[in-house]
Amino acid sequence: MMLTKHKGKEMVKNRRNISVPIIIILKGIGLFLFLSGSASAGLTESIQVNNQQIYVNSLGMRFVTIPVGQFLMGSSDATSDSREKPQHSVIFSHDFFMGQFEVTQADWLAVIGENPYVRDRSNPYYLLPGMADRITHPDHPATVSWQDAMEFIEKLNQREGTTSYRLPTEAEWEYAARAGSTTRYFFGDDASALDNYAWHGENFISGGTHPVGMKKPNPWGLYDIYGNAWEWVSDYYNTRYYAQSPEHNPQGPDGGTERVVRGGSWHSTSDGWHSAWRKPYPEDYRGISIGFRVVYTGLPESSLSHQRPQQR
Repeated sequence: MMLTKHKGKEMVKNRRNISVPIIIILKGIGLFLFLSGSASAGLTESIQVNNQQIYVNSLGMRFVTIPVGQFLMGSSDATSDSREKPQHSVIFSHDFFMGQFEVTQADWLAVIGENPYVRDRSNPYYLLPGMADRITHPDHPATVSWQDAMEFIEKLNQREGTTSYRLPTEAEWEYAARAGSTTRYFFGDDASALDNYAWHGENFISGGTHPVGMKKPNPWGLYDIYGNAWEWVSDYYNTRYYAQSPEHNPQGPDGGTERVVRGGSWHSTSDGWHSAWRKPYPEDYRGISIGFRVVYTGLPESSLSHQRPQQR
């Protein structure tokens, strides 16, 4: 494994033939390593940066710790959309790990074996001038349907020898996006700072997705949690669910006709940028701006820090 500098941050380049897990702890300028002969299936490396554990699987996909805790989901603001109400308490009883980046085209190609857009050549968007670069660029988000995302996760689990990869629930997504905040955005209530954190409808370049990780992360280390691509979650969409959602570890409605997307995209208006905003799409809808990120839940409880990541 190799550590490199990228835009002033420690980033990791991972070899895909790693056979033993490596745990790296960064303390000041010191670098300490030790090798272990066993680990949970599906993960090959553990890195601790700023008191936050970052796990890396055999594909180089990075997962950050999302700690146990409680938050208020949705919005109580009088001007908020009815889909964000009522605001309600959610409690998570276990840590989980969320993809630090949206799943990229390179990730998709490694798991599925073909570019995601091969499946949707009829979409006129992909025929526009300049779009060929964007739909064959390995570090851009893979924009796919919910059903496609589920296929990716199934094959990723098979490849990694586990059953612990999945989509986040809607509650997990909002909790991770808020990163301990109670404001409209994780950085406050003023949207003027959004350009620092997101590609959106007022700052995108040439109309389309952008390479992941170019903007600043949220305080828990998640990049592009707003903007770039909407993100599928596991939940069915139901306008009445918030009023009856269980407080502990909610899993979403039992059924429905559409799934929820979160986070806004490169062409979203200001409505789509904040933490509580949600909207529905059919499972088979392949949008030009809807991707996903993956949650990993396979690590034993003893390996978790139970410490909230430091604010950045």
